[in-house]
Amino acid sequence: MSALLPFLVFDQPCDQVLTLVNEQLKRAGFRVVQTFDLQVARLTHPDCPCPHHGATDCNCQMIVLLIYQKKIGPVTLVVHGQDGQTWISLAIPINGHSNQRLEAAIRRALVPHRTDIPVSTEVTHETRSTI
Repeated sequence: MSALLPFLVFDQPCDQVLTLVNEQLKRAGFRVVQTFDLQVARLTHPDCPCPHHGATDCNCQMIVLLIYQKKIGPVTLVVHGQDGQTWISLAIPINGHSNQRLEAAIRRALVPHRTDIPVSTEVTHETRSTI
């Protein structure tokens, strides 16, 4: 079991953020493996309504990525989007056995230090600040 700890919020659709996340992580030397796509999973259950949008026009998305660095990992990263906003979270094991060094490296790779990345806010341990 794990807890999701969002640390970035984007004012962009999930597919655009996913592309950015993949590019940033690969550029930083990580290996990224996608293991889940909510919209693909929904295709097998067409009668299952979205709690936010009903059975049609659902734009919710959740992508689960396993992130590796060399032979270390994986760390689970969740990209969750809805209605033009996207949240990036690390899935932290509740038992406390997380790879904090790898998680910190992932955060450094994703938290923008430049102004050309359209991010609205950074969220770290329940603290929100404008970037």
